[in-house]
Amino acid sequence: MVEDKKRVVIVGGGIAGLTSAFYLQKMILDYHLPIEIQLIESSHRLGGKLQTVRRDGFTIERGPDSFLAEKSSLIRLAKEVGMDDQLVQNPIGKLFVIVNDTLHAMPGGSIMGIPTEIGPFITTGLFSIPGKLRAAADFILPKSERGKDQSLGQFFRRRLGDEVVENLIEPLLSEIYAGDIDQLSLMATFPQFYEVEQKYRSLILGMKRATPAQSKQKDIKDNKKGGFLTFKTGLQSFVEAIEAKLDPQCILKGHRVDKIMKLTDDYEVFLNNGESVKANAIIAATPHQITQLMFADYRMFDLFKTFPSVSVATIAIAFPQEAIKNDINGTGFVVSRNSDYSITAGTWTHKKWEHTVPEGKVLLRCYIGRSGDETIVDLSDDQIINIVLDDLKKTMTITRNPDFSIVSRWKDSMPQYTVGHKLRLATIKEQLKKELPGVFLAGASYGGVGVPDCIDQGEEAVRNVLDFLKSNPVNPEAVQ
Repeated sequence: MVEDKKRVVIVGGGIAGLTSAFYLQKMILDYHLPIEIQLIESSHRLGGKLQTVRRDGFTIERGPDSFLAEKSSLIRLAKEVGMDDQLVQNPIGKLFVIVNDTLHAMPGGSIMGIPTEIGPFITTGLFSIPGKLRAAADFILPKSERGKDQSLGQFFRRRLGDEVVENLIEPLLSEIYAGDIDQLSLMATFPQFYEVEQKYRSLILGMKRATPAQSKQKDIKDNKKGGFLTFKTGLQSFVEAIEAKLDPQCILKGHRVDKIMKLTDDYEVFLNNGESVKANAIIAATPHQITQLMFADYRMFDLFKTFPSVSVATIAIAFPQEAIKNDINGTGFVVSRNSDYSITAGTWTHKKWEHTVPEGKVLLRCYIGRSGDETIVDLSDDQIINIVLDDLKKTMTITRNPDFSIVSRWKDSMPQYTVGHKLRLATIKEQLKKELPGVFLAGASYGGVGVPDCIDQGEEAVRNVLDFLKSNPVNPEAVQ
């Protein structure tokens, strides 16, 4: 490299690493910064779990199928790469909860399972009368101890009781993290619920008062639309659009980083082909297990060995429309752990995302694997498909074999933010500043598992790198 130039190595080509590369390149070009980039990805494609299959007129996501419309960072990045005209919002549709083989409609006015309207909560069959009375204790219970982390289960059980948690809140929250809510950290996953409780004392009243402000989000103007967005051409097309904006010379695919060592004033990044790359700063946009292996010589990363992860899989099953005899008027469902089901959630994709399915066809997308129930992911495709079909047949009549099925396994892909996660991560980052200055973390293992969360972390990593290299532009808002 040119002697007076600094080099930033980004390890990991998932959405966090891609975001870092895109915005760092943008800053370099806009402000003529003396920096060059090297993005290193171990596989032969970029995008991580953002993978789309196009088959027989179907557009099928192997990983996430959408993102929250209220999170602006992804929309902003989509505009930057010319993909904002491909965004599509889902229609409002019924969501169901399966409890003991019965489909219950999600009570109206509930936000992540927290009731904000009394009528639908009183009339739902999801809870017994004692369960409903116990939930009403939320109106009189004191708020939690200030600043103390606790599990989601502890927080919600205390406020609303076991029945509401197990039949409604747990299925919804577990769908996001595939975790055990009695282990997951409140502060690391849903700190907004803690803040509502601290401000209003009652969670129910607080969420009710907070709802009007949330409904005014500028990105959700049509009240007939749901709260999610995706791309008409699939999430992989978003990855491809970002990659197309990057200098191809800065991308190195099919190379694994085996080791990173600190030198006197910079770092040496050792690749699996025996070569190495020098770097002045590093963005580790890799899962925590990989990060620990790359920095195995540094004890601070040993803490990552205690970070659990869960294996999950998505199963997409295509049918002709006539194969489903009692199709349900809804777009998806989640499953209570109290039910005898292997699937944890499902989406009637032909209703949630009509553009992804050919006319006359049906696409069901189901999820398996969660904390304490991961062995199913290791079964053969045929075994998994048969188990999923058996579960689906408990709520609908399926008269034909599928046209085709696609099983996508994601081994150890869902990091579990257990109680104390934020403190442990803060400890590691503080040690990084002292012992490995110029090394920054980004990705689902650290500050949020959603696609926009990873984009946020990619943007933050760019700001941190520019600060470290003392290459901040005049405009402090240049990196959002």
